[in-house]
Amino acid sequence: MDRRRMALIIHSIADVAAVFLGLWILLYLLDANQANVFVDFVHGVASWLAGWSQDIFIMDVEGLRVFFNYALPALIYLAVGHGAAAWLRRL
Repeated sequence: MDRRRMALIIHSIADVAAVFLGLWILLYLLDANQANVFVDFVHGVASWLAGWSQDIFIMDVEGLRVFFNYALPALIYLAVGHGAAAWLRRL
């Protein structure tokens, strides 16, 4: 597998992870039906992706807590994934 293809895979995985985290934030803030299968699936994936960062931010306002605890890993996945992909392309 060549470097450009590997970089594209890493870049894409980071983007997909960030999309799941961002989608969960959006669904939570819009008060989506938590009993819905799709919403439950997105929440499960986002919780798994953000498991290491849960409760870094403890706030009284639940919406802010969810936003920051899921946005932080999304930003980190994007930065690391895109950075690693750029590094691979430069080799």
